[in-house]
Amino acid sequence: MGSPFQAALGDRDLAGVRACAKADLHVHAGAGSGDRAFLKERTGLDIRPLDRVLASMDDMHAWVRGQMGDRFGRMPGRLLGVEATFVQARRDGVTRLEAGEDVWGITLHDGSARAVWEMLQAAHARGGPGIEWIPQLGLSRHCRVPDLERWMAPLLDLGVFRTLDLSGDEFAQPVEAFVPLYRRAKAAGLRLKAHVGEWGTADDVWRAVELLELDEVQHGIAAAASPAAMRFLAEAGVRLNVCPTSNVRLGRVARIEDHPIRQLFDAGIRATVGTDDALVFGTSLSGEFLALFDAGVMTAAELDAVRLEALGGPL
Repeated sequence: MGSPFQAALGDRDLAGVRACAKADLHVHAGAGSGDRAFLKERTGLDIRPLDRVLASMDDMHAWVRGQMGDRFGRMPGRLLGVEATFVQARRDGVTRLEAGEDVWGITLHDGSARAVWEMLQAAHARGGPGIEWIPQLGLSRHCRVPDLERWMAPLLDLGVFRTLDLSGDEFAQPVEAFVPLYRRAKAAGLRLKAHVGEWGTADDVWRAVELLELDEVQHGIAAAASPAAMRFLAEAGVRLNVCPTSNVRLGRVARIEDHPIRQLFDAGIRATVGTDDALVFGTSLSGEFLALFDAGVMTAAELDAVRLEALGGPL
């Protein structure tokens, strides 16, 4: 007999899927991942999700600026945006969430690492205190490495963050530039992740995993083009946290039906499903599972295995 999660998928029962425990390990904390109704109630701003395929990351950033301006880019709006992320996750039945702040966020708090941590704690307490929260530090490829190093050091010294992620334009700087930062984070005991293989190639994924000593890859879908890269990831036990709707909206995959999570899963690669930016892409974690099931990409039992992978990981 299948689990309640499998039964809910089979019945196309969104409420039933929401009622089952889930973990989102690929989400960018902020208004773009927040709950639409909550943000409208608190700000009067009705942020409508994308209704078209974007041409690039720059196109996405321009869309976000047009919808939100800088309302959530500085305090106190930033706190509200992160709180909205927890609200969205809670309302969707997410019980485990990995989210945090980019290290440059310390500049919004007069250089105080403690103030960054207190902001994140407040957002968690207000938005989703019952959620198991995995605090994450983010690095932006668009920032100078010396600046990233200066901002990251006091945040690492707090000893409270559990994972490190690298995001932004994959081609902004070579991955080699970030090796010293990843070595420092590894020495501090953080689990290492990076966005790669969303826009780049299978070789880019392989190279990033080796150079940065990654435990997980955000997206990584380009690996599906290379049997050798997939074997490498499977044998290394590297987990991919993929975001199907994001991949479609950003034009990386033509249709959900074509999503390479099928090939990656069949190759024995550990995989989870995430939302990326739930409000921007008009999705939810429950919706992602239902979309993959409805499109015939994976069976209910396979998607249950993906769900449990995220819930039962090493953290």
